[in-house]
Parts: sequence; structure tokens; C-alpha cells
Amino acid sequence: MGQDQTKQQIEKGLHLYQSNQTEKALRVWMRVLEKSADPAGRFRVLSCLITAHAEMGRYKDMLKFAVVQIDTARELEDLDFLTESYLNLARSNEKLCEFQKTISYCKTCLNMQGTTVSLQLNGQVSLSMGNAFLGLSIFQKALECFEKALRYAHNNDDKMLECRVCCSLGNFYTQIKDYEKALFFPCKAAELVNDYGKGWSLKYRAMSQYHMAVAYRKLGRLADAMDCCEESMKIALQHGDRPLQALCLLCFADIHRSRRDVQTAFPRYDSSMSIMTEIGNRLGLIQVLLGVTKCWMIQKELDKALESIEKAQELAEGLGNKLGLLKLHCLCERIYRTKEQQRELRDHVVKFHECVEEMELYCGMCGESIGEKNNQLQALPCSHFFHLK
Repeated sequence: MGQDQTKQQIEKGLHLYQSNQTEKALRVWMRVLEKSADPAGRFRVLSCLITAHAEMGRYKDMLKFAVVQIDTARELEDLDFLTESYLNLARSNEKLCEFQKTISYCKTCLNMQGTTVSLQLNGQVSLSMGNAFLGLSIFQKALECFEKALRYAHNNDDKMLECRVCCSLGNFYTQIKDYEKALFFPCKAAELVNDYGKGWSLKYRAMSQYHMAVAYRKLGRLADAMDCCEESMKIALQHGDRPLQALCLLCFADIHRSRRDVQTAFPRYDSSMSIMTEIGNRLGLIQVLLGVTKCWMIQKELDKALESIEKAQELAEGLGNKLGLLKLHCLCERIYRTKEQQRELRDHVVKFHECVEEMELYCGMCGESIGEKNNQLQALPCSHFFHLK
């Protein structure tokens, strides 16, 4: 298969993919990969396969194609291709919650400056790195990366990247409990979709709606949360976007739990858990198990709550997700206080404070801890943050 034929087949695959015929598109692209003698064409088709597998939540396949793409880039002896392939490797590891590897591959990208193409990828590299630091609960470095990604987006007038960074910032502020900013950023992302997103994939709209839903729920605006989550879920189902379906199911479950409707919440958590397990989103699984634990606590089934905590703790320790561990120690503290088991209670109080220290989650002005309750925060240029009050 020559250069022109390769190009035609890639376009044919893209057309099928955009009209939701994903499996047919994959077959076309796989055929190109097997038969094409054009390395640049093979590189492009690998990019298509990586994107498609990412959106379907087939992260192990995504990683497999990213590794093949690095070999193809080396064959082409082009720094831009090599940078792009390392970014895909970083993103594959980010999706599989291998955060240390993600950071390491992102650093490789930044050290490998080719031409303008590489410089345009720097924003995406910074975003992926920020998401990895957030997964490890290293908040200051995560914020630095997100701000850097935002600067690249503005400098290159890259509205798609700006939209993705705004969604990540929404997630960031949700975690440290500044819920006003947690809502502001996904609303900004939704605005970008409305103003510039006519030709964009619908996933950008779905993503912004999902993050708005999470913020609305945290603010107690449950009807708004439900509306946004339903819109996001509708798009996720249309496009076979398994990762987003899992997140929406988790959000639905959390909304029902907030209404203290535990019987409706449990099956949603179960459905979310089975997709998260299938795609390998271990960070998502921790969130599901936290929700399940809180449901058992509402029902005063404390031993079942402790079982869920044990599973979540194992995952959080494996990932190095300190915020997950902090939340789990906090729940244990409440359970052992109710059970009047003083020794266990003291143990978890100590571990809770160790987590706060480790994450440096306290205000430089008033000394109180950050992220215990909803508070407006202000970030300094050095990415340290403090209570606005």
C-alpha cells in the first residue's frame, strides 16, 4: 500500500469513526497498519488507533499502540514524531493510573524539543503531567502544570486545549473543596464549547457537563447536577464512551446518596464499578468505594463500611493517592468513634494528620487545614494557596 492509498484509507477510517461506526473504522486502520509501506502514514494511523482506544476506554490497547508508535517515530528519525509518540505513551499511562510513569514520559517530551510542532504539544504535555500530579495528590505541582497548560492554550489560541484544562481545574478545585471555582472552570469550558465548538467532537460538551454536575452536587444543587449528568450520559452512550459512562454512573449514585436514597444509589455504584474495573480506572474505583462506604454508614452497617474501606485503601496505597487515604482515615475515625474503639480511633486520627502534613494542605496565612470544608481559596503565583478570608 503506497503513500496516496494509505492517506485515502486513513481518511475513510476517520469518516467512519466520526459517523459512530467505530468497529468498521478500526478494521480499516488495522488493515493500513498491516499493509502500508509508508512510515509517516503508519505513524498517523497509529495516532488514530490510540485516540479511538482512549475514547473507548481500552487503555491497555492504547498503551500497546503507543509503544509501536515510538518504534515508528525512531524509524522516521524525526523529533516532532518522537515527542508526539512519547506524549501518547504518557497519556496511556495516565489513563491506567500509572502516574509516576506519566510524569517521567512527560519530562522526556519536554526535554526533546523539536520544531514548532513539539512546542505546540507542550500544552498537552503540561496538562497530562498536571493530571498525574493530581492523581498523586501533589496539589502545588498539579496547579503549576495546569497554569502552564493554560498559558500555552492562550498563546497558541488553542480553544480545545483550554477547554480540557478548564475541566481538569474543575476537578482540582473539587478535590481541595473550593466549590465555587470547581463550578466556574467547567462552566468556562461549556462556554468555549458553545462559542467555538461547532466542529469539535461532542466529547468536549459531555466532559464539561459532567464536571459541572460534580460541582453542582457538591454545592447541594442536586436538580442542576442531575440535568448536567443526564446530558453528559446521553452523549457518552451515543459515542460508546465507556470511561465517561462510568463517571456519570458514579455521579448519579452520588446524587442519590446526597438525597439519602441509598437503594437507588447502590446499583449505580455497582454499574460504575464494573466499568471502572473493566477499563482499569483505579482512581475511579477509589471514588466508587468511598461512595459505597458512605451508603453503608447511612444504613449503620459499619462492618460492611469497613470492608469497602479496606478495598479502597489497598488501591489508594498502590496508586500513591494521598487524598484518597486521607478521606478513608477520616471515615474510619467516624466509624471507630461510633463503635467506641479508642485505640483504632487514635490510630486513624494520627494517620489523618500525617496525610495533611504530607500533602501540605494547610493555609499559609491562618494555619488551618485546606480541604476540610467548602472554602474559597486564592492561589499565589508560586502555586501555594491560602484561604481567601
